[in-house]
Amino acid sequence: MPDAYTYLMVNLGVLSLPLLFSFHPKLRFDKTWRAFFPTCILVGAGFVLWDIWFTDMGVWGFTERYLTGAYLFNLPLEEVLFFGCIPYACTFTYHCLKVLVKKDLLRDFAPTASVLLAIVLVVVAVFNFGKWYTSLTFLLTATVLLWHVFVLKSWYLGYYFLTYLLVTPFFLLTNGILTGSWIEEQVVWYNNAENLGIRVGTIPFEDFVYGFLLLLLVVTAYEWRLKSIKD
Repeated sequence: MPDAYTYLMVNLGVLSLPLLFSFHPKLRFDKTWRAFFPTCILVGAGFVLWDIWFTDMGVWGFTERYLTGAYLFNLPLEEVLFFGCIPYACTFTYHCLKVLVKKDLLRDFAPTASVLLAIVLVVVAVFNFGKWYTSLTFLLTATVLLWHVFVLKSWYLGYYFLTYLLVTPFFLLTNGILTGSWIEEQVVWYNNAENLGIRVGTIPFEDFVYGFLLLLLVVTAYEWRLKSIKD
């Protein structure tokens, strides 16, 4: 496979099985597309704007060797597709858990875990305030978690935490490739002056929080849209 298709193939690999099984008679995730696609586009647009900003600032960037060469402003087309493919796969997983696992195993654990995680994120953000990727990502994630616990009082946080735990191994694989594992260079490179400099393999620690925030916001909007459609 030519190097120029690396990022595109990662996106398609992530999307392929969830899309195929969306039509499974016991799952029928396709029946919720009216809720998923508008919310994914809305949340994804916000993250694309964030991505454009951080790319312009040099917080991160892309190696042309692994790109097809199509761009939206300063973002490779593959990066834009990332904000559709990853949320689709993860929201599909979340949907499957709700369908197949009738008892929310982490329901009682989720609010306390959310508050504790928010506190840790705020503390780390405050002590690393000059680092854009760390401070902004951690503060936004903490804010959304506290909003869920104290304002929305979301019933589905347990399902979300379980979803995130289940998709983490696949995240390690896909983001590992994008950050240079098993290939000669990085598809996405990071300016370590703007992050903690802590890597899990080749993946910046902030990526785990960034992914958590992205998927939580998509699931939040998805649940809101599902409720509005039913009402």
